[in-house]
Amino acid sequence: MAPSPSRALGHACPPPWCHRVGAVSRAKGLSWLQDRLWELSLHHRAQQRDLPQRRLWKGPLLPSDRCRENRAAAFLLFKPFFFNGINFSYMLLERSQGIFRSNPRGFSFSCRCRRAEKRSIAMPLSRHTGQIPESNWTLGFREMTEPWKGAVGCLGVAVFFAMTIGIISWQALEQSPEEWVLRGRASGMLWERRRGALVLRALPAGRAVAAIAVGGVPAAEPPPPRDHCWHDGGQFCYSWEEDAELRLSLEPPAAPGTECYGVRWTPLRPDVTLKDCFSMANVSWYGGPSIRAQRWPLNGAESPAQPFVSGDLGANPDGFGPVLDRYFLGSTGVTVTVAPDVPLLLSLESHRHFCLETPAGRAEPLRYLLCIGTDVAAAHRHRGNPPAGPARARPDTALLGSPMWRYHGPEGSAAKIKRGLRSLVRRLKRHGLQEGVVALGERGTAILAAAEHVPSERRKRQDPALVEPLQLSITLSPYASITSPLFLQSLHRGEAAGYWLSRQPRPGGSTIPLLTTWKGQLCARLNVTSEAALAWYLARARRLRQALGATHVAFEGVEGNSFLEQDVPPPAELAGDGYTRVLAAALATLGNGTVVSAGAGSSHLPLFVQMSPLRSDWSHAGLKGLIPSVLHYSLLGYNFFIPDTVGGSLAGDSTGDPELFVRWLQIVTFLPVMAFGSPPWLCCDSWVLNLTRQCIQRHRDFVLPLLLKYSEEWQSLGHPIFRPAWWLSPTDPTAFTIEDEFLIGDEVLVAPITEKGQTWRDVFLPGEGHLWLDTSSARVFDGGTILRNYSASLAEVPVFVKTS
Repeated sequence: MAPSPSRALGHACPPPWCHRVGAVSRAKGLSWLQDRLWELSLHHRAQQRDLPQRRLWKGPLLPSDRCRENRAAAFLLFKPFFFNGINFSYMLLERSQGIFRSNPRGFSFSCRCRRAEKRSIAMPLSRHTGQIPESNWTLGFREMTEPWKGAVGCLGVAVFFAMTIGIISWQALEQSPEEWVLRGRASGMLWERRRGALVLRALPAGRAVAAIAVGGVPAAEPPPPRDHCWHDGGQFCYSWEEDAELRLSLEPPAAPGTECYGVRWTPLRPDVTLKDCFSMANVSWYGGPSIRAQRWPLNGAESPAQPFVSGDLGANPDGFGPVLDRYFLGSTGVTVTVAPDVPLLLSLESHRHFCLETPAGRAEPLRYLLCIGTDVAAAHRHRGNPPAGPARARPDTALLGSPMWRYHGPEGSAAKIKRGLRSLVRRLKRHGLQEGVVALGERGTAILAAAEHVPSERRKRQDPALVEPLQLSITLSPYASITSPLFLQSLHRGEAAGYWLSRQPRPGGSTIPLLTTWKGQLCARLNVTSEAALAWYLARARRLRQALGATHVAFEGVEGNSFLEQDVPPPAELAGDGYTRVLAAALATLGNGTVVSAGAGSSHLPLFVQMSPLRSDWSHAGLKGLIPSVLHYSLLGYNFFIPDTVGGSLAGDSTGDPELFVRWLQIVTFLPVMAFGSPPWLCCDSWVLNLTRQCIQRHRDFVLPLLLKYSEEWQSLGHPIFRPAWWLSPTDPTAFTIEDEFLIGDEVLVAPITEKGQTWRDVFLPGEGHLWLDTSSARVFDGGTILRNYSASLAEVPVFVKTS
């Protein structure tokens, strides 16, 4: 048994030499020693006169019944302390006669007592302490005088503190906060401890390409150096207990020069919501969904978390638009492609991040593919030209050179519609605009279709072509009002259950059509999963096209998920945008003159896509959103689109503004189709009418050959026809945020005016090393430069052609 502390301090010091202090616990023993030393130090001053003159130790003597006559032996205080996992010690060596030893659990104390004659020698009243007394080094450290020992002790303490500060500095400053988890040839994935994020870096420079903040799991817990699948060098696995499992894997590259990583999150509980947020700091993002006020890049967009499904912006302005793709492109050369079968929610937080997440309560995995290229243009080129995929087909190019005139005349009856169409054609011919297509809306088409069912014996004569010499486009939709003859006839024939989308019946129950709202009416929607329903619908469209003499058929209402809107579980084939994909593929069989209102995974089909309506004003919901929409559609592969009518089709702050009409006209001149709502003679003067004729002619002579040339490049390589400025300057940060310019191929740059009352603008000429010719002034400028305050009067639009 260890002796008690009182005995350890020498109250029973055994003669003739020493006593031993047993091990004392660090917490209790050290505290007791400190209190005892304080009591002993109170006797110090009274006993100083009994010390020899050479004695420099000022501490108290050890009281011992048997060693009371000893002047002093030794005293050692050994106090261990721990900092940052390193065991440091400081010691106060009070006399050279002491012997000490330590252990990690506590301390031990030993003294050797020497018999000495009792002397009484007074200390001098003053002595010179600045001079270090002489010491005999041959006697070793034990005979060293006290000042020397103090100096050595101070030096040791200083060394220990210097080591401590160095270790702290190394850990806090020099140790990397990132840890490699998976490394490829040209890039690698790291785990960032500070914010719990995956970081994709390009090698060998270590440039950060993407930062992915992990949500839904305790991200502060860093993955260990050795993961669950460490034996496989091409994978990294980590599991957050009871939350989710992460698996990273090196995937075969989509094209030479790229490197891809598969990311798979698997929830371990149904209530876990998987969420990965891609930072917008120092990265501009493109692709994804179309929105009401389109931005280029997406960094300026804002949207709450909602299902990633195409929708009608007219019915839901805060939702996603009719054209989208599970593909995101970063300015650092990274692409993010989400698996098509993943139930996906997307949120956009302006200038912070966009987040991919899965619905809670479904225990669905989140899977996507990360690929990295040398730059943003190269990354998209590799994505647009996959080694295997559906062949791309372009639609009817005859529509590209023809202006489109939308009919807004009377629609009370079939006779009024026919008179209105003929009146519009006569006015167009009178103003020298006798070429193009007249587009009839869905209501007018339905009235004429009903009239076509009148028995032929009741007709007085066969109607001539309605809009000769122009062409006619009619409009249909997959909806049928529950009061329409079309729907009622299907009920009488017992076809309603198969022809229209229906709720899943209860056991023993019957199917009930899934009713929804379309243009203010309660409607049923075509069942595209039924081959019989599709065949019936397509045959009806062919009959109407032939009966009305139409060359083009436009289909509205292709977008959206009716089951999702009513919170009804859809069939597996109609999950997400399945309805849009199936219907678009069926409509493509009607011919390459077909127009659809949405696109989701159907960019390879020979279809025109109708853009969403825009407001008649200068905002991003109006004119400023036109060029971002053009770049967005073309990036996703929808190059053959029909823009909204010149001046905007939705009422806005500048309805009927001639300046807005002119600036809008100057942009659509360089787009695939020029569409008009209000004829120019109704909104503007003769000068605008003449300008309209000139723009139509310029579109036919200058733009159409470019569209045909680069449509072949799109078919073979998948490159967009309408390209952003960074296509020729993929490493110039200035080009990443330009949203009011666009390229046609690689050779024409269009830089229109989008600000009201402005007659000048800054023009960025991409492509360092190229030369650009102004088509108006014939001046030549260097690429990779910015033309400040470049003149652009109301009658002109800056257009540059790249020269050799």
